[in-house]
Amino acid sequence: MSSYLTVARPAEAEIEVKRSRFLCTVEPVGDEPAARAVVERLRRQHWDARHHCSAFVLGPDGRVERSSDDGEPAGTAGAPMLDVLRGRGVTDVVAVVTRWFGGTLLGAGGLVRAYGDAGRAGLDAAGTLRRELRRELVLEVGHADAGRVETELRHRGVVVVDTAYGTAVTLRVAVAPDREEALHALVAELTGGTAAAAVAGERWVDATP
Repeated sequence: MSSYLTVARPAEAEIEVKRSRFLCTVEPVGDEPAARAVVERLRRQHWDARHHCSAFVLGPDGRVERSSDDGEPAGTAGAPMLDVLRGRGVTDVVAVVTRWFGGTLLGAGGLVRAYGDAGRAGLDAAGTLRRELRRELVLEVGHADAGRVETELRHRGVVVVDTAYGTAVTLRVAVAPDREEALHALVAELTGGTAAAAVAGERWVDATP
């Protein structure tokens, strides 16, 4: 797998069904503890709500899936929210729908529709982006050349992941595997052959639009 889809930003969206409020919070997360921390944070923040139902999908392959009805009838909240995440093909994301009861029972079908609609509204607000697996490389350049080299790398479409300043400036960059040779040639060109990039591994990076 060389790429996957996730949400672009944290977002909220609210719908109302028969005076019940359904607030969907969507956030990008990297692992299960982070996803559960979002649920607990919202539970504390919206302490007056009756339910905090959740669903999350994790991993580049979306292998980890969890959902919770949090007191709603089984299968009427977390499951339809998880279906929405699956349907959009997103991963590394948690969705929490906080419900304030409006006094009217919605029935199983009504709850499934409401939680699904809230999840879709949250994802619409969050948007999506694609993450791509890139080759990570490190190079060291002198302070006098660092700014120019970094600017040129970015201008040529190289993702500069990190810049660290010490006795020299260390640039950590990411490129598509089929662009690695071109990067080495570019580094040689920009530094007059005085610097070389060393492979440091692989990492997921947000693809540029």
